[in-house]
Amino acid sequence: MKKVFLFTIITLLLFSCSKNEKARKPTKQVTVENKTAINSDVMKQKLNDYVKVPLTTDLSKLTEKEKQMIPLLIKAAQTMEELFWYEAYGDKEELLNSIKDKNTRNFVALNHGPWDRLDNNKPILSSVKEKNLGANYYPKNMTKEEFEKATLVGKDSLYTFIERNDKGELIAVAFNKKFNKQLRKTAQYLMEAAAFAEDKGLKNYLLARAKALLNDDYYNSDALWMDMKTNHLDIVIGPIETYEDQLFGYKAAHEAYVLVKDMEWSKKLAHFVTFLPELQKNLPVAAKYKAEKPGAKSDLNAYDAIYYSGEANSGGKTIAINLPNDERVQLKKGTRRLQLKNVMQAKFEKILVPIANELIDAKQRKHITFDAFFANTMFHEVAHGLGIKNTINGNGTVRKSLKHLSSALEEGKADVLGLYMVMQLHKKGELKGDMKDYMTTFMASIFRSIRFGAADSHGIANMVRFNYFKEKSAFTRNENGTYTLDYDKITDAMNSLSALILQLQGDGNYTAVEKLVKEKGIISNQLQKDLDRLKEKQIPVDVTFEQGVKVLGL
Repeated sequence: MKKVFLFTIITLLLFSCSKNEKARKPTKQVTVENKTAINSDVMKQKLNDYVKVPLTTDLSKLTEKEKQMIPLLIKAAQTMEELFWYEAYGDKEELLNSIKDKNTRNFVALNHGPWDRLDNNKPILSSVKEKNLGANYYPKNMTKEEFEKATLVGKDSLYTFIERNDKGELIAVAFNKKFNKQLRKTAQYLMEAAAFAEDKGLKNYLLARAKALLNDDYYNSDALWMDMKTNHLDIVIGPIETYEDQLFGYKAAHEAYVLVKDMEWSKKLAHFVTFLPELQKNLPVAAKYKAEKPGAKSDLNAYDAIYYSGEANSGGKTIAINLPNDERVQLKKGTRRLQLKNVMQAKFEKILVPIANELIDAKQRKHITFDAFFANTMFHEVAHGLGIKNTINGNGTVRKSLKHLSSALEEGKADVLGLYMVMQLHKKGELKGDMKDYMTTFMASIFRSIRFGAADSHGIANMVRFNYFKEKSAFTRNENGTYTLDYDKITDAMNSLSALILQLQGDGNYTAVEKLVKEKGIISNQLQKDLDRLKEKQIPVDVTFEQGVKVLGL
């Protein structure tokens, strides 16, 4: 973002015209000084918590026109960086230019702001205060009570900023107006890519997504995205997840993934979707909490990721995606589960296996396998489509009822129901191998994700599950600092936690969820000491990417 104190957002859309408006002054989080709370060597060590992974794939299976599309899709994805920086912090250039130390500047850039995303958003700079729960979506002097009393249209929309007008009153400003200049460029790249698209479904989606970015109506493009079946290339782009808004969980953040589908792997996975209605029916919870029917057109596919941008490229990097988030599309068409195979393989080899070698009982380490890791991750995403999307008591969607806690509980549901699905399909003979492989790899993955911290929804979900499983004696800690699993008790804990989460979601019980997170979403002193051992062994916490056209050899 340019270093200015006031800038004008052009509101001339590609498809319609409207009067130009002035955007608000980019809100500074703090007055940034040229000093850091941590010295350069410590910053270098923190950078080493991330292991570099090149994002590549076999492009030989693509047509020449598909190869021509990739640079355009990457350019479209790159525009999400500026938008997410504004949502997360404010003026990126002003912040980075104020930091003299190279390691500190690189670490701040990696975190998309002056807070350590893998350390509970602790300030990186000495002059920085705690991160605002509402990030940059709301006025800094706004209280929850003021927001809840306000009667403005679009205040709880996914696609608006809440600002103050000249009178100090709260107003809602649409993303498509705030970011119109940048989004027009994004839309142009998508339309140029569509001109090369040989797959009709992909072409229709790209054109619809370009339009959606300019009017904040994503329903049609989401539905067209679900209708795509034969496309080799894909791009997930726009304001999607609400993790950044920890005040209410209402506001979506801009991000993008550019993907190449592995057609052979995707064919192998496709048949698992047919079991969704049966799995929904057999969930270990009362009938009223599983009355909804999952969409019959859900997809399960494997991809190689070749570009991450915006929210997707901050903090812990996802290895699988479940979209769209629109409950209307989910109930009508289901969801698509995208397994990012190349990133998954990298995290398994460079992070999960070393963690298991340190924390899992030596006798059980043989059960740590990539096939189990892939299946657990895959069915985590599938499990997002199970359960309930609307409360049973007429209080609207689960997401709105549980506010900022909805993401953490949803991730917890997906984790535990993912293991439930693995167990059910294993019993039916649909999944091969020893069930102990899936359970042991599941346990090792808890340690991996807990390291993302309490500022991350996945981290919170894993803390809750670790403490719940501990309470149910699903594992024991040995004197040598390793953990031994009790496979029978893991099954019992899985079923009871599944029932608890599904009931909390169906009831939209914010108070009970808040209590659960407060009591179990914590890291005990003993667990922290065990996690510190991983740091001492220099086991990475997460990955960062070498990516782009040059890395791909284009």
